[in-house]
Amino acid sequence: MGRNAGLPAGHERFRVSAHHTPDDTGCGLLHVDMDAFFAAVELRTRPELADKPVIVAGAGPRSVVTSANYPAREFGVRAAMPVAVARRLCPHAVFIPPTHGLYGEVSRGVMAIFRELTPLVEPLSLDEAFLDVSGALRRLRATPAEVAELVRRRVRDEHGITCSVGVAGVKFVAKLASGMAKPDGVVVVPVAQTLQFLHPLPISALWGVGKRTEESLRRLGLGTVAQIAATPPQRLRRAVGAAAAEHLHALANGRDERGVVVDAPDKSIGAERTFDTDQRDPAVLERELLRLSERVAASLRAKQLRGRTVSIKVRFADFKTITRARTLSPATDVARVIHTTAVALLAEAVAGAEVRLIGVRVEGLAGAGEPEQLSFERAEPRWREAEVAADVARSKFGSAAVRPASLLPGGPVRAPRRSSDHGGGTGNSGIG
Repeated sequence: MGRNAGLPAGHERFRVSAHHTPDDTGCGLLHVDMDAFFAAVELRTRPELADKPVIVAGAGPRSVVTSANYPAREFGVRAAMPVAVARRLCPHAVFIPPTHGLYGEVSRGVMAIFRELTPLVEPLSLDEAFLDVSGALRRLRATPAEVAELVRRRVRDEHGITCSVGVAGVKFVAKLASGMAKPDGVVVVPVAQTLQFLHPLPISALWGVGKRTEESLRRLGLGTVAQIAATPPQRLRRAVGAAAAEHLHALANGRDERGVVVDAPDKSIGAERTFDTDQRDPAVLERELLRLSERVAASLRAKQLRGRTVSIKVRFADFKTITRARTLSPATDVARVIHTTAVALLAEAVAGAEVRLIGVRVEGLAGAGEPEQLSFERAEPRWREAEVAADVARSKFGSAAVRPASLLPGGPVRAPRRSSDHGGGTGNSGIG
């Protein structure tokens, strides 16, 4: 087994080793988490850097850390940390720019391994997922802990990276266990010892306990999960509200009724960008909206979805953030329609202010094959056919094969558009 730095004192008995496997009877839920995923993927081709601090991050002045390997983490470097801070903490680290597209490719391969073992897979992100292996144990002729080891071995052998696995009877305990198994280990929490595992932990270990909730609970004198479990729910309600009180009390007592959700439908698809320097030029902002709209529309078409609501997100130089949204009829997966709507929303929301971040999101998603009401108000433009053809070209020749002229170096600043491409906005929401 790999070295393990995540287990608190007294929890060593839950770790799987060559000489010890805790009782995994009834522990059909696994949480698998890749170890320093982006950095690990990059280090496959640079093994000489494996023992050096490595940070994956963009080069812009406002870039943040995408991933840091474990030697870099020992200096306090964490994902989402500003690169400038990471450089101060670890000035001798090796910085590697992200390789776009590579991580998704590796993720798809890893998820395919999971789905070979069980159809009940719930991806949470590119690098983690829940697996319910309860119904696959007989076919695999393995115990849950043995399936966890099989997962680790196949991910390592087929993709050259490592992962950590938590094995438990409920989801949130499995997720806690995988965190304690890092890096490159397995932690099994026997069903009968769930409370022994949970109760010594700090209250911040519970899902839903952020900084403010933790402060409220500590004002009640509550510092451990055991204390939450022993506190009457009515007392918790006064501190955190009824819903949170019931949720935290159940978790603290080892209750989590949620099962693995397979192929949970997307609620929205979006993209955003933080500028290296604040922008106030409408032409620059509109061009970035076009780039983001292209990405969102391509994702919608790839997933055979259309959306009825287009929204923009704008963060100003002073970090104030607003959203604006408009509902369309019919639903769309066309970049031209999304962009036109986003530009109209931008004109309403921004008047010469400096913009730090801008984003586009499409919500109200439904399958592209679902029936929709016919419209006699306008002739349907042929932008979708052109964009689908561009999708095919990109799949064959790469993402840069076909792009709008305004996104090419030296191209026109504004993308040509017609008001009839708008999609029929019917509403507008306020600040989010």
